[in-house]
Amino acid sequence: MRVLGIETSCDETAASVVALDGGSAPEILSNVVLSQIEEHAAFGGVVPEIAARAHVEALDGIVEAALTDSAVSLDEVDAVAATAGPGLVGGLIVGLMTAKAIAAAANKPLIAINHLEGHALTARLTEGLDFPYLLLLVSGGHTQIVAVRGVGDYQRWATTIDDALGEAFDKTAKMLGLPYPGGPNVEKAAVGGDASRFAFPRPMKGSAQPDFSFSGLKTAVRQAATAIAPLSDQDVADICASFQAAVADALGDRVARALARFRKEFPDKAKPALVVAGGVAANRTIKTTLEARCSKAGFAFVAPPQKLCTDNAAMIAWAGIERLRAGIADESAADFVPRSRWPLDSVSAPLVGSGRRGAKA
Repeated sequence: MRVLGIETSCDETAASVVALDGGSAPEILSNVVLSQIEEHAAFGGVVPEIAARAHVEALDGIVEAALTDSAVSLDEVDAVAATAGPGLVGGLIVGLMTAKAIAAAANKPLIAINHLEGHALTARLTEGLDFPYLLLLVSGGHTQIVAVRGVGDYQRWATTIDDALGEAFDKTAKMLGLPYPGGPNVEKAAVGGDASRFAFPRPMKGSAQPDFSFSGLKTAVRQAATAIAPLSDQDVADICASFQAAVADALGDRVARALARFRKEFPDKAKPALVVAGGVAANRTIKTTLEARCSKAGFAFVAPPQKLCTDNAAMIAWAGIERLRAGIADESAADFVPRSRWPLDSVSAPLVGSGRRGAKA
C-alpha cells in the first residue's frame, strides 16, 4: 500500500509517499517540506494570503519531487491523502484542490485528512504504538490533550481556552524583539537566563478544570518587559527562561491530571504511553518536565522525530493508510470542502472560540 500525502494547512508546503507492505514496518519513501519562514519573518507571524500564494507556486514541484525521491510513479500510488482542515483556508484550498485533480486524473481514491489526526497517529508510524494512548498536541494553533482510542476514535480531554502554546511563544518572542518563529528563539535566549528572576503565573495549575490557558502568562511577560524597558540581552534571557519555566510547570500539572485519568479509564493497559507532538514538543525544558511526570506515573514518554512533529506530509499519508486499512476512508472526499475549523473530537462540547465557523479545533 502506497499513499501520496499533501500538507498545506499553514506555512509549510509538503508532499510525501509512505508505504506499508504486509506485516512489515511502515516506510517513509519520501518527505519533502518547503518552509515559508523567510516569507513571514518580517511580519512576526504567518500572513494567510502570502502563505496561500506560496503554496500555489511551490506545490506542483514539491509533489513531483516527492514522487521522484520515492521512486514511485503516480500509477503505483494506491491513494492520495490531503489535509482538508483545520488550518488557513487559503492554503487548505490549494492542497485539497491539487489532490482532487491528481486523484481524478490518475483515477485514485482521495482521502480528506484532519490535520490533527495526522499528529495523533504519527507515533504509530514511527513507534508502532498500540491503541489506546494519550496525546499532548502542542503547536502554533493547538494545545490539546486527547485520548487516542483508535483510528477515527478520539476524545478531547483538555484544550486551551485562549491562546495556543505555540502562539504564546511567538507573541512573547515578538514582544522581546526576537526573530520569528518564536519557539526556538525563545528557547535559545533562555539558555543564558535566570529562570527564577521573574515569578510568572502558572496558568490553571491546581485547577479542577483540565484545560490550558496562556493569555494571562503572555500579559505578565509584557508587563515585566515594559517595567524594565529598555531591555538588555540579559533581561531578555531572564524573561525567556522564566517564561519557559512557567510554561513547563503549567504543562506538567495539566498532563499529570490527564495521566491519572488515563489510568482510571484504561486500567487494563499494561504499558500506557504519553505521545507529545507538534512543534513545541522540541523544547528541551518542556520535554524534560514531561518525561519526569511520565516516569513518576509509570508511563512511557514518546516523542516522534522533530521533522515529524512539525507540519509534514508523511503524517498525512500515514493517516490515509490508517484509514484505508481500517475501511473508513471517505468515498465522497471528491466533494469535501476545506474546513478552517475541524475538531478532532466532534463530541466534546466546544469551549471559548466557538462561533459561526464552528468550534475551535
